Amino acid sequence: MAEEPRPSFAAERRERILELVRANGAMALRDIATRVSASEVTVRRDVRAMEAEGLLDRRRGGAAMPGRLGPEQNYTRMTGQAAQEKRAIALAAARLVEDDDAIALGPGTTAEALARELVGRTNLTVVTTSLPAAEVLAAAPGVEVVMTGGTLNGPSRALVGAGAEDALSRLRVRRAFLSGNGVTAERGLSNPNPAVAAVDRTLVSIAEEAVVLADSSKIGTDTMVQTVPPELIAHLVTDNRADPEVLMTLEDTGTLVHIAILDTDRGE
Repeated sequence: MAEEPRPSFAAERRERILELVRANGAMALRDIATRVSASEVTVRRDVRAMEAEGLLDRRRGGAAMPGRLGPEQNYTRMTGQAAQEKRAIALAAARLVEDDDAIALGPGTTAEALARELVGRTNLTVVTTSLPAAEVLAAAPGVEVVMTGGTLNGPSRALVGAGAEDALSRLRVRRAFLSGNGVTAERGLSNPNPAVAAVDRTLVSIAEEAVVLADSSKIGTDTMVQTVPPELIAHLVTDNRADPEVLMTLEDTGTLVHIAILDTDRGE
């Protein structure tokens, strides 16, 4: 009889794990273990059982939501998430781009939103690994788009791999604009996909400054692979609903934080 409560506890823990991974897209096992107050061994066993049920996919050192949607559907779904926030962030980030500039754009729907704000610029060079961003800027007469080679990553619709990293390493830009799945004061920007994160790190290495674009839902969230450590984030552009404590801690490390006010919050 003493063993009866244990299945209920395990079920509650696995429900919490599913909620965390669903919210973040993917998480490292050590981060899940911390959040659910369990050992990493226990969490690994839970994830294995949940994968057998089709609830999660195991990744090296972590867990992710199963790939039930095709790449186009997945990207379209992400585009619709936090759309108001991404639009406000893109408008604010565009002020950090000048005519006659050379910048880099990483993958992601927030970076694509920024690309839309750059269509009317003059003599602007944009280096990007993002197919959607390149498509947006292809019709802009004043913008030259430089794309890398590499392997297409379907979910992010971005070029990754050694070919992309090698092509980028030969270039130099003033600012690299990057988004991801989480930003914390301890680890900076992170991404659940190691291949995307590796290319993003290369983008940072070729830029004089790194600019992180992250809506408030990503502030305070940590995902599997570190992309930009906090000390290398020169600018963070987020919205006015972001956790102020995280923002203040980032400012203490030298990050200049830009707050985009959402239209629905103006005048409050």
